[in-house]
Amino acid sequence: MFKFAGSLVCAALALFLAGCATTPDSGEALPPDWSTNGILVKPVLPPRIQPIPLAVKTNLPAVILHTNQPATAVAKPMPILTWTSLDRWAAENKIGAVRRLSGGPTTRYYLDAKNGLLVLEIGSREAIWHGMQFHLGFAPEIIDNQVFVHGLDLQKNLVPLMLGELPAFGTNRVIVIDPGHGGANGGTISVLDKRPEKEFTLDWARRIKPLLEQEGWQVFLTRTNDVDIALSNRVAVAESHRADLFISLHFNSVAPDQKPAGLATFCLTPPGMPSTITRGYPDYLFQNFPNNNFDVQNLQVAARLHHSLLHVTGMEDRGVGRARFVGVLRGQRRPAVLIEAGFLSNPAEARKIENPDFRQKLAEGVANALK
Repeated sequence: MFKFAGSLVCAALALFLAGCATTPDSGEALPPDWSTNGILVKPVLPPRIQPIPLAVKTNLPAVILHTNQPATAVAKPMPILTWTSLDRWAAENKIGAVRRLSGGPTTRYYLDAKNGLLVLEIGSREAIWHGMQFHLGFAPEIIDNQVFVHGLDLQKNLVPLMLGELPAFGTNRVIVIDPGHGGANGGTISVLDKRPEKEFTLDWARRIKPLLEQEGWQVFLTRTNDVDIALSNRVAVAESHRADLFISLHFNSVAPDQKPAGLATFCLTPPGMPSTITRGYPDYLFQNFPNNNFDVQNLQVAARLHHSLLHVTGMEDRGVGRARFVGVLRGQRRPAVLIEAGFLSNPAEARKIENPDFRQKLAEGVANALK
């Protein structure tokens, strides 16, 4: 876990702790569900590729705009191994100059584009966009006094956030909300009174449903009562309803540690990029899943949800990150996001999560993001 913070032209930017994790496991089997207790395991980065000290075009593919892809339409991108001058890229896209932030113990740069302000730290995978934290695949570097970023970060992070538009879902919008856990799989438990995560995720989902229906969405829940649903069946629900969007709801825990707090939002890791967290599971960099067809839209929707939830709750920002082992995301043939809305292992946050008014705020945050 690490943290950096800085200021920018009379505006304060804050960057908070990132990620949490579960019990390590050396096998390939998926965990029983997203949230269990344990220790954060940072991804093992591949052998370092020497950056090329020249501007390199990455031939970015066209953005996929249609959500219901056939079963055979699994993206098979060629690995991107190049590094690109951020100055040259910014000039080509007419979004202003890369400038260094003054002050502070770290070397940080910022870039302003139509969709928001980007702040990068040299040597760190943590970044800030539009006032919130997100995680890069590779730490930026300085080469010949210029900031260089990895080609995958340009394609999968900077272009979608700084230049992209949210995917259009059309008039007959269908969303599947997935309340995490259920039945014998209770998820994590509240440090206050041992109430299970499954109770709070279901109530949160039930509160989201009418709010989104008012906005014209057809809303389906993967479970409407206290039953255990297999991860594959949660994916199947979205497939059967031909959903345009899938959101899985969870709360976090690192018990017995009671200090970590905050909101984290995840989407699937693009091929070739190391995950933000692995929770002890293998992170095979070039694995490709059906949901990787929607890498761009995944990040755009995750960022919008994350920003909205931070706004309505005032929670600590743990950022938008990537994970490859999450079963409810991997098989999706539509944009898919997983939200962890606070720590039941933190007494202060557990008290909020147990309050129905707070869960209503969480529901409003999701609904506001998808208006």
